[in-house]
Amino acid sequence: MQTKPYINQKSVSTLGFGAWPLGNTAHGKTMTQEEGIALVKTAYENGINFFDTAPNYANGMSETIIGKALEEVREKVVINTKFGHHANGDIDFSIEALEPAIHSSLKRLKTNYLDSLILHNAPIEILSGETAHFDVLNRFKKEGLIQGMGVSVDTKEELDIVLKRDDIDVIELLFNIFAQSTREYFKIIKEKNIKLIIKVPLDSGWLTEKYTKTSTFTDIKSRWSETDKIRRDTLVKKLRFMVGSQDPLTRYALGFIWSYDAVTTVIPGIRTLSQLHDHLESWHYPFPKTLKPKLEAFYDKTLKDNPLPW
Repeated sequence: MQTKPYINQKSVSTLGFGAWPLGNTAHGKTMTQEEGIALVKTAYENGINFFDTAPNYANGMSETIIGKALEEVREKVVINTKFGHHANGDIDFSIEALEPAIHSSLKRLKTNYLDSLILHNAPIEILSGETAHFDVLNRFKKEGLIQGMGVSVDTKEELDIVLKRDDIDVIELLFNIFAQSTREYFKIIKEKNIKLIIKVPLDSGWLTEKYTKTSTFTDIKSRWSETDKIRRDTLVKKLRFMVGSQDPLTRYALGFIWSYDAVTTVIPGIRTLSQLHDHLESWHYPFPKTLKPKLEAFYDKTLKDNPLPW
């Protein structure tokens, strides 16, 4: 299995488990704890040892499922969770909320430490160091409460601010074929030995080809306008033509990300055994090296000056 160094001499699978779907509802069906536990255990049995979660995923149920599923193999896995969006639905980045939130996560995850804790899309004033959040997190590192700290960010501007710091261990970054604006920073990330987690690698499902311009949404994905859907549908069709193969587009979307040496692990959301097996197949798929510059040029020509709204 493909692994890369993480924090404190641990190694992580380059395919991680995006745990937002655990315990959540989709298509009118809520995942039970038992189903979630079985899914996480199957992922671990197939070589995945990196699990990304957050307190607000299914109101704490995602962390709870991971804790129950991995309790017996805790030292063999790496768990990354977040701070700022809480299990009760509140958004609270106050320093006073930091330690209680960590202990709540530790309880749900059935562990006495976190491999990494990241600020969950924190406000700019926190990212830029105008507050004492990073000082407190550094203290928690020294105490062993967390092994590493970092941030989850979406934009080039946020990333630029964060990379001015010298104490960031981990960055979770939105990046995919349709969102490449931050790739120019990958060299710096690698030089700083920052562990890079890639989120939204499949553009919230579009790069799996399961959506089209006629798709309708009732959840958070309803944020896409009709124009957004038409643009994405057109772009997906262009990608399908570019790859020149009938293999699942997912394999190229994930392979493209893994082709960057700065990337530590990629965390597609996993809801079903079928999705898990698809991602495992992508993990072992030989990504054509000649395709990478074509996909970069595709972005530069089509999206760089007119980015898609996420």
